[in-house]
Amino acid sequence: MTVLAIDQGTSGTKAIVVDPEDGVIGVAEIDVHPRYLDGGGVEVDPEELWSSVVEAGRAAVSQAGRPVDAVSLANQGETVLAWDSATGRPLTAAIGWQDRRAEDVCRELGPHAELLAARTGLVLDPYFSAPKMTWLRRNVETGGVVTTSDTWLLHRLCGEFVTDATTASRSLLVDLGSDRWSDELITMFGLDGERMPRIADNDEIIGSTSAFGGDVPVGGIIVDQQAALLAEGCFEPGTAKCTFGSGAFLLDNAGAAPVFSGAGLTTSVAWRIGGSDTYCIDGQVYTAASAIRWLETLGIIGGADELDAVAAPDAGGVMCVPALAGLAAPWWQPQASAVLSGMTLSTGRGHVVLAVLQGIAAQLAELVAAIESDTGQEPNRLRVDGGLTRSRVLMQATADILGVPIDVYPSPHATALGAAALARLSLRPDQALRDVVAPWTPSGSYEPRWHADRAAEFRSAWRVLAASTYAGART
Repeated sequence: MTVLAIDQGTSGTKAIVVDPEDGVIGVAEIDVHPRYLDGGGVEVDPEELWSSVVEAGRAAVSQAGRPVDAVSLANQGETVLAWDSATGRPLTAAIGWQDRRAEDVCRELGPHAELLAARTGLVLDPYFSAPKMTWLRRNVETGGVVTTSDTWLLHRLCGEFVTDATTASRSLLVDLGSDRWSDELITMFGLDGERMPRIADNDEIIGSTSAFGGDVPVGGIIVDQQAALLAEGCFEPGTAKCTFGSGAFLLDNAGAAPVFSGAGLTTSVAWRIGGSDTYCIDGQVYTAASAIRWLETLGIIGGADELDAVAAPDAGGVMCVPALAGLAAPWWQPQASAVLSGMTLSTGRGHVVLAVLQGIAAQLAELVAAIESDTGQEPNRLRVDGGLTRSRVLMQATADILGVPIDVYPSPHATALGAAALARLSLRPDQALRDVVAPWTPSGSYEPRWHADRAAEFRSAWRVLAASTYAGART
């Protein structure tokens, strides 16, 4: 059962063709180019997203040299656009998940924040879909439909108007665990009268496409981070993974009952199989690889492949909060800005590089602490994937500062492999979920080297520095 899995991400689209017997037999990647605008805007040309999906998918199928039995799509989750549902023509740019321009929308709805958290499991923040949809309607375009990017891409692929349970659960427009949109929440965001897509299960065939040769079923659609959670075998409550992509995303399996966070995390659907939900509790670091690209634009490094060679053995007293797009969970401070402290005339670029890597790890440590606060259980190991796992310095810093062993997923295709597993399940729903996910052995593991006291001291100092990044910011 050969499937094409497409991972449409922030800075590129990856497509793989995978077979249960032969493994990955075709891979293609196409870059996309988000635009970072003044005022916190992050946009991308929707046609570039579409062409990257088609080109990557066709190239992967061509490399595999065989037809596929199904196509799956993993999506960014919270990226939105307006488009003409009759023609499929985009009416606006795609507003990226990192976009902060809906802050005023969230500020207006502030009195409803507790209600929204209790109903949706989410925090009222521009990160999620609904505030961006409202901002777009108020400021850019009133025509067509406004949806997340997956709905538009799937409409282009197979003519359906659909999203999936995981994506819908990231919108602030669905009561957690519901299979339908909430009219009350839609009204709260001023989106009355909007046409909303059908919400599909993650093991459902939602249509078919001829974009990659033949007429092939489309199924197994899911948010990218949940796809990676599945691929890494986080089936049991308390098992957690972190994907190091443009941001870093920590998800912890919460089981069959949602955990409503009291520590600033969010809860959403991990997957909906056969009509039954598994939930996850999660936190986000907005800038991980994005922070590394920032170092590159400054000329401090030539690229991510230089991180380990340039990073100093010790930060020399330099600390960094890389809040280049604000701070997400558990602070939710969109006005926070990045800061470097402790620099002297003896500070070199190696100190700065290590401080940025430690700053990414320190944010993850705060997320792990929040998970422990909410669930009473700290993950005893953390599974990791994504391009930045190639940095041994970052992985060791993460283990040291979190005080948790790290296991590196052996494939660079975790998200796509999770989507591929769901595509196979959609073709054969009689299978158990565990049967469609391949077992794996870590390509590397990292044990904490810091004593617990040293880690606690670092985290305490870093936490004080983080607070300084949003002190006095607008609330």
